[in-house]
Amino acid sequence: MTEQLLICTDLDRTLIPNGPQSESRNARIHFSELAGRPEVTLAYVTGRHRVLVQKAMTYYRLPPPDFVIGDVGTTIYHIGPQLEWTRQAAWEAEIAGDWGGHRHRDVKSMLGDIPALRLQEGAKQNDYKVSYYVPLHSDRRDLSRMIENRLHKNGVAARLIWSIDEPTGIGLLDVLPARASKYHAIVALMEMHGFDTSETVFCGDSGNDIEVLASPIPAVLVANSQTHVRELAQRLARESGCPNQLYIAQGEFMGMNGNYSAGMLEGIAHFHPDSVAWMGFPDTGQQQ
Repeated sequence: MTEQLLICTDLDRTLIPNGPQSESRNARIHFSELAGRPEVTLAYVTGRHRVLVQKAMTYYRLPPPDFVIGDVGTTIYHIGPQLEWTRQAAWEAEIAGDWGGHRHRDVKSMLGDIPALRLQEGAKQNDYKVSYYVPLHSDRRDLSRMIENRLHKNGVAARLIWSIDEPTGIGLLDVLPARASKYHAIVALMEMHGFDTSETVFCGDSGNDIEVLASPIPAVLVANSQTHVRELAQRLARESGCPNQLYIAQGEFMGMNGNYSAGMLEGIAHFHPDSVAWMGFPDTGQQQ
């Protein structure tokens, strides 16, 4: 019997139905039922910064989380009962050392003359996250090597997170401290609050979720994810010895299509079958 459960979920095109695929009716309502259980701790794990998370919560009527891991793992917030956000300074102090005393302005300057990199809007940046738009035709391997060499010469240990903004078809790059990632932030959260992997589930859909999807943490890849993401996640999960920790939503759970929150519910039920009773489905299990 599940006594406590930490659900960590990406937002865009995972919990939030803002991709081209259809959303199953009432799926988010059932997820909110699950998230409202006293046994459940909910963490949003997203590339979004605080203001955009708050806007999404309001617009999509998302359940209030207990924690937000934002800015691709560079910030962690505790969310209080009155929706007050408290930034966890200890996490930022931990990752700051990777940049050797440098901040956003310094790293931006180090990479400023690379033609393929176009700086994203100011709202998408923070002290330990430098984000760029990158043409999809760019040679990612050569570009990565150039960036890493330049940062290394300046004493900056960095992690490069590549992904694609599906609606616009634009490549995205986040330059982060080496220890900053969704995966490491989730592990830090688990350690801080006493959750082990058997009590944790992650849900995601895209390239910047890959490290968690291929990790020892039980993970759900929603059905609306792209084929190349599914193939990469499966390969890396096998290579890391964790193939059974990755579940790819298929649809048909409670008559739903497996996209977005429907896929999340399906995967959570796979790892924790007793949690189905917390989702608010009628006993008939008819299509939602």
